Amino acid sequence: MRSKVLYATLGLLMIASMILSACQPATQTAAPTEEPAMTEAPSATEAATEAPTQAPKTDRHGGWLDEIDVSVIAGDSAISQLKAGDIDLYSYGLASDVYPAIKEAGLKYSQSYGGSYSIMFNPAAFDDTTVLNPFSNRKIREAVNWLVDRNYVNQEIYAGGSLPKFFAITTQLVEYTNLIDTARALEAKYAYNMEKAKQVIADEMTGMGATQGADGKWQYNGKPVNLIFLIRSDGDGTRKPMGDYVANQLEAVGFTVERAYKTSSEAAPIWRGSKASEGLWNLYTAGWLPSGLTRDERSQIQQMYLNSSVQAVDPFISNVSDPEFQKLGDDLAQGTFSSKEERDQMMARALELSLEDSLQVFVIEQVQYSPYNNNVQVTYDLAAGVEGAYAGPYNLRFDGQEGGTMKVGTVDLFTEPWNTISGSNWVWDSNIMRATSTGVANVVGSGGLMGDPYTGLAWPQRIESAELTVKTGLPVTKNLDWFTMKTADSIEVPGDTWVDWDAKTQKFITAAEKYPDGTTANVKSVVTFPADLYTTVKWHDGSPISAADFVMAIIETFDRAKPESVIYDESYVPSFEAFLASFKGYRVVSTDPLVIESYSDAYNADAELNILPLWPSSPTGLSGENSWQVFAISNLAEENGELAYTSDKADTNQIEQTSWVGGPSLEILAKYLDQAESETYIPFEPTLGQYLTKEEAAQRYASLKKWYEAHGHFWIGTGPYYLDKVYTTEKSLVLKQFADSSDPSDEWAVFSEPKLASIQLDGPAQVSGSAESIFDVMVTFKDQPYAQADIKQVKYILYDASGAVVKVGEASFVSDGQYQVTLDAATLAQMPTGSARLEVAVVPIPVAIPAFTSIDFVVVP
Repeated sequence: MRSKVLYATLGLLMIASMILSACQPATQTAAPTEEPAMTEAPSATEAATEAPTQAPKTDRHGGWLDEIDVSVIAGDSAISQLKAGDIDLYSYGLASDVYPAIKEAGLKYSQSYGGSYSIMFNPAAFDDTTVLNPFSNRKIREAVNWLVDRNYVNQEIYAGGSLPKFFAITTQLVEYTNLIDTARALEAKYAYNMEKAKQVIADEMTGMGATQGADGKWQYNGKPVNLIFLIRSDGDGTRKPMGDYVANQLEAVGFTVERAYKTSSEAAPIWRGSKASEGLWNLYTAGWLPSGLTRDERSQIQQMYLNSSVQAVDPFISNVSDPEFQKLGDDLAQGTFSSKEERDQMMARALELSLEDSLQVFVIEQVQYSPYNNNVQVTYDLAAGVEGAYAGPYNLRFDGQEGGTMKVGTVDLFTEPWNTISGSNWVWDSNIMRATSTGVANVVGSGGLMGDPYTGLAWPQRIESAELTVKTGLPVTKNLDWFTMKTADSIEVPGDTWVDWDAKTQKFITAAEKYPDGTTANVKSVVTFPADLYTTVKWHDGSPISAADFVMAIIETFDRAKPESVIYDESYVPSFEAFLASFKGYRVVSTDPLVIESYSDAYNADAELNILPLWPSSPTGLSGENSWQVFAISNLAEENGELAYTSDKADTNQIEQTSWVGGPSLEILAKYLDQAESETYIPFEPTLGQYLTKEEAAQRYASLKKWYEAHGHFWIGTGPYYLDKVYTTEKSLVLKQFADSSDPSDEWAVFSEPKLASIQLDGPAQVSGSAESIFDVMVTFKDQPYAQADIKQVKYILYDASGAVVKVGEASFVSDGQYQVTLDAATLAQMPTGSARLEVAVVPIPVAIPAFTSIDFVVVP
């Protein structure tokens, strides 16, 4: 499953509605959300009772553990290996159908809601024009929404423990709740309808020149239209039956389907590593996991459909979207709107157009479980689970002790080469990368902040202070008190701000040069780092961090997109241009102490997520950090045509993709390390030379060389663990505590238990249009009333017998933990006789996961 940059996550609580029967009393109660559903899937509240004990007081720095040994273990053997003591934790999230076995084994577990599965299509017209790719036609991709019965998939494969999914935004998360009337209407429009799918596909295939034989099979140029379907056979084991179901449906409408069962390592070079037009595949069972809890999901449209996606690989690059959809997605990602109302209207329209585009058809929003032994303490992200929690590696430990060796199993490792420009973004790889890195708050540029696993907000980790200025009138809200915020009618960008890059002169282009008449921004972030930054924070090879590391990461953001650059990469240009559209500049105000300003027209609704320290984390939003010297030798290898950061450029030039941890890359990088050391090479010297001396460069290369000799790879960071040993063939690795870390081991112990809401909904079993009807909503946490001060919204949605949305409104506050929904007589009188449903969503403040429940009733004349 891929970890997705800037992706948001699944709502916690499943709908628990009751079926009316003639023998029920006149008043009914919807099943409380803390009760397990009939499918044996637990509620979020039940999982939350597995709270970790308080961490012991300590003077320790870096990780709690001395060593973490990670290896690949099949998901179907995870429980038996935990019981046998062969592993202590299985970090990958397993599907909901394994929950009963976890409980029976007496294991503890995390429960998260961010994993999703989709059918990803190859949108390209193939180079071989004698072969037809039906999915180059948007209308055929759209028709697959009607072809797939998501409820059937949920019940038959996931034991009813997950949720049907239609959109890139997360089902039942805050964004979805905000747009629920639009979402529910589209879900009704695109509900399973085999006959409609069949008709649309037939019309479009005929228009593309295909014919249907007497046997019902589609042909093109006298040959069957054969679909190469890459079906994942590993992971939690559910993608194979899901893929088989979709294949059966496609065969039922006349396609010939070639089922190619692949592991992640086998499938990735095909669907991500080849050019879409080569025609090596037609569709793929894709899996997605957010990189952390995301509150604002507007960038998901660009991320998951458009050729401007920061993923910058096929099939995204080859998708030619409707111009309105392209502009809408880019504008949402860049924050090109002036009010919340305008934003919500754009999002509603984008959801509609996303289903018409359907580069991928989303199928399932998963509930996932990571089991572990009872002596293990884990911090997990409510959306992204154990492997997606930035704070997770900092808190992982054995109960009541310091040190020890923990054995961890996961589903795969080293699926793609590791580099922080365009390397592996698979969740199991990213999990290890996070353990070696400073925190990130789920926004590109937010390294140095720690993402909150319960709210998706950001807390300061490496920074001393921050100030945010927002243009007056923009819909930005401050939630936490660790920074200052102010508004201004106009935010002028200073003339010496870096706004672009000249790859020929290797110098930044300033605002005064690019915008002689001046320019403004919507937001300005000013971050001040501690005065002792350069003496307290060290890279794993022992080198102190420096301003050059920050500047190098900024240069890498720009240089690769410039044709004049010796490391130019054409595949990077679309995502860079999307970034540049709202980017207004970076400015290094001071290096001692380090003070960095950033200016942008793009902004997040939560003020905390607009603070950009520009820590030297991945410049493209992947996991991991970048010391300037690792970039330097990698750039030399790319300049000389021996390696390439991206799979696209590597394939085009028939060379290796850069890997900092294994394969042929290591020998090549070691050669250029020797060259750089002998020359005391300073990359981009006209600019970086202002922040780096020859003596410092010599020290960096010497430290990196010693590191490589000791550990056999080039992966270094500043996080709580360092990557000691790598075994790419055996798919295992060893992490060890970084005792020289500046972070106390208990720094993030505050993340112990999420305050998840439970709902109970009471109301009449029968209503009529002659009088109003009142439904009572009880909201609790651990059986205690949930305080009104901790609840942002209690929203209700009323549906008629057809499933159409009749009304959306706010419940009325009665007292802490108690609300009421009043359905007026006029509304009820307009509803058709028959069954109806009232759904309630509670949006708490301490956690960014709404709680849902619903109740069925009958409308009578």
